[in-house]
Amino acid sequence: MAGGRASCAGFGLIAMDFSPQTNLSIGDDIYQLASRLFPICRSITGPGVRETLAVMAETISLAVHDVPSGRQVFDWVVPPEWRISGATILDASGRKIVDFADSNLHVMGYSIPVRRTMTRSELEPHIHTAPDQPDAIPYRTSYYQPNWGFCLAHNRWQEAGDGPFEVVIDSHFHEGSLTYGTFTHKGTSERDVLFSAHICHPSMANDNCSGLAVLAHVAQALRGRTTWYNYHFLFAPGTIGALCWLQENEQHLHRLDHGLVVSCLGDSGGPTYKRSRQGNAVIDRIMAQVECDGRKASLQDFSPYGYDERQFCSPGFNLPVGLLQRSAHGSFPQYHTSDDNLSFITPGDLQASYRMIMDVIDILEADYVPVNLSPKGEPQLGRRGLYSATGGHRTAPPDTLACLWVLNLADGNHSLLDMAERSGVPFATLADSARRLREIQLLT
Repeated sequence: MAGGRASCAGFGLIAMDFSPQTNLSIGDDIYQLASRLFPICRSITGPGVRETLAVMAETISLAVHDVPSGRQVFDWVVPPEWRISGATILDASGRKIVDFADSNLHVMGYSIPVRRTMTRSELEPHIHTAPDQPDAIPYRTSYYQPNWGFCLAHNRWQEAGDGPFEVVIDSHFHEGSLTYGTFTHKGTSERDVLFSAHICHPSMANDNCSGLAVLAHVAQALRGRTTWYNYHFLFAPGTIGALCWLQENEQHLHRLDHGLVVSCLGDSGGPTYKRSRQGNAVIDRIMAQVECDGRKASLQDFSPYGYDERQFCSPGFNLPVGLLQRSAHGSFPQYHTSDDNLSFITPGDLQASYRMIMDVIDILEADYVPVNLSPKGEPQLGRRGLYSATGGHRTAPPDTLACLWVLNLADGNHSLLDMAERSGVPFATLADSARRLREIQLLT
């Protein structure tokens, strides 16, 4: 049996929308939100995270949670809050080689404060470039080890001269808090679904302004909809934020039936899905059924490297949570560089990712276990208008075949998702056939 429920008594009252959406207005709206989030300087703590949540709160009503610096969270400790006001490298003539005001990728995340005069050889170990992408600024962090550094285009550093250089990083740490946001859409049951996107990356459009913006609009779409599941949306800094949420909600995790971590949803690649640690959870099976721009996801087995699915799937939790992306992280040259900008994502690709997640929700809500009310022999579909009046055809029409599959497998042991996997018939087609069979009282 597929889902966290054996049947849904009120299923007939829930309207599912499996139709493709061609209007790009939702894609434009998602892109607009991603564009507003893009320039904000985010890290795992600090004002950038709170500013990001404030912008997202204009789309959905977010609950904001603060976890104090120094709090023990399983094997981790919430770090001090980091703030940065500016940073520069000046050459011997006073020319700016780097200015943090030009790009918030220019300073390694969580850099300690620096004010020094340095030779090129002294500064070199603190310079990060991407020689294979000489005009791109790489993204680097050092959250849990005191360190500092600058990130700049390789060509820019090659042209910088021998120094000496005036180096300034105006940053500071204080005992503040880690902040994350949540939104919950209440369903009619006590069973839960989780959608999660990391909020800590600065000025990278695909990773992960796209995920934040797509999930915000998915949450918005649920507001006027009656659902069986409760849908929880988590927008938290990577790793430590997810761990804070897990610790805070540990007593409720037994209700979590399905989950998706999302990132990199704005490019034209993929889609790519990494299975949960369980390997055959319902969400893993659903992701094998849905499509994005007419393409089914490339399925990958679980590995303990990636995004926050690592935390949800750690052995002490082992939750049914997978990772959805378009192009997989690290597989596209723009990844973790300044080339991951707003020209790399498109409204159309964002909308296709949004539609894919909405299709996942449609299947979660529509999946149930039907029972054939006329199981002895095949019911006469012709007199009910569900079978061709003339025989002898080589194959059955798709709608008829779907009805036959539903009736044959509706023995109380197979859900619609089970039937889709067994028959190869799309879930939406089977769900529509089951609806028609219920209407003529052949199915309950």
